[in-house]
This record gives sequence, C-alpha cells and structure tokens, in this order.
Amino acid sequence: MSESDGLIVGADGKTRCFWGGLNDDYIVYHDNEWGRPVADDIRLFEKICLEGFQSGLSWLTILRKRENFRKAFAGFDFNKVARFGDKDVERLLQDAGIVRHRGKIESTINNAKRAKELVKEEGSIAAFVWRYEPDPASRPKTYDWDTLRVLAKTPESTALSKDLKKRGWSFVGPTTMYAFMQGVGIVNDHVEGCFVREVVEDERRRFKRPS
Repeated sequence: MSESDGLIVGADGKTRCFWGGLNDDYIVYHDNEWGRPVADDIRLFEKICLEGFQSGLSWLTILRKRENFRKAFAGFDFNKVARFGDKDVERLLQDAGIVRHRGKIESTINNAKRAKELVKEEGSIAAFVWRYEPDPASRPKTYDWDTLRVLAKTPESTALSKDLKKRGWSFVGPTTMYAFMQGVGIVNDHVEGCFVREVVEDERRRFKRPS
C-alpha cells in the first residue's frame, strides 16, 4: 500500500487514508475526528474559521496551532467573537501562536456576527449546513484515491458557499466549504480500505440530522 492507492499501514497495523498516517498529529485527527458527524454550533463555526485560515497553507499547520486559535478566539464562541473590535484585531496580529493574517482575522470576527444572524434566522448553524448534505445517489460509486484526490468541490459545497457569501460571510469558497463538509461528516471521504471508513459510516447512520 502506498500513496498511489491512498492507503498506508501504520506501526499499529491499522490501514488508514495515506495522509492520515503521515505523522502523529494527523493520525489522531484522522482516527478520531475527520469525517465524524458534528451538530455542535461552536465546533462547526470553529471548523469554518480554521478552514478559512488554512487557505494557502497546510492543514497540519492549522492543526498544530488549533489550541492557540481557541485561546485567541474565545473558544470560537461566536457570540463572544462577534464583540471583538479593533483592539482585538491588533492583539491577534501580535499573537505568534496563530496565523497572523489581518484579512483572515477580520473575516473571523465578521463571520461571528453573521453566525449570530444565521442562528436567529435558521435556528442553528447545524440545521443550516446539514441541509447541504449530498444525496447519496450523487456521490462517487467507489471511494478510491484517484476519485477523492480530484474531488475538491461539489455542487453542494458550491451552493453552501454561495448562500453563505450572500449572507455576508467571507473566506468560504467552494473548495473551503468542501473541506469543511469532509471534516464535520457531512460527507464521508475516507478511502475504501481505511479502517475508519466503516466506523464513520456507522456514526452517520445513527446521527440525528439537525432540523
């Protein structure tokens, strides 16, 4: 098994998606988090923001800074982040523990305000984003590496991106939104043969979709 088939066998004997076995940080994230269905608004907001920060960088960079991001952004409680002002922006630009990008910092604060509006209008972030779960019939018939490696965006991620942008969100392009959907279990993109794939499928079967 190798990157060519999208699988890797770890020192523990478990077969994983190739990227999920490259180092300890990825192993923990891949095995315990990526693709597991999420309905908690704070976690969903955090994932949207971190995917925005990841733009142009590796996810590993963001993953290793995630605890710093959580401290810097009040645990990604969007009700708190929405109250951030200019002084907070300057504070965050001096925080070496996060990605110091003014546009992305200001976007996170803006998106927190938009998140509050979304909850007021739609009931929850979870109820809103899970509406964009694809029809199973539209998904790839085979989850091999060649298929998933080129699946950077979908009609659903494009529609979600368009809707969020219409509501004033930023750093929520179609590719970013597809990575978000992968991360929070709206789709299951673990490669066939990965030991986590069936675990996630079982969780998705038992998961109560927010409404």
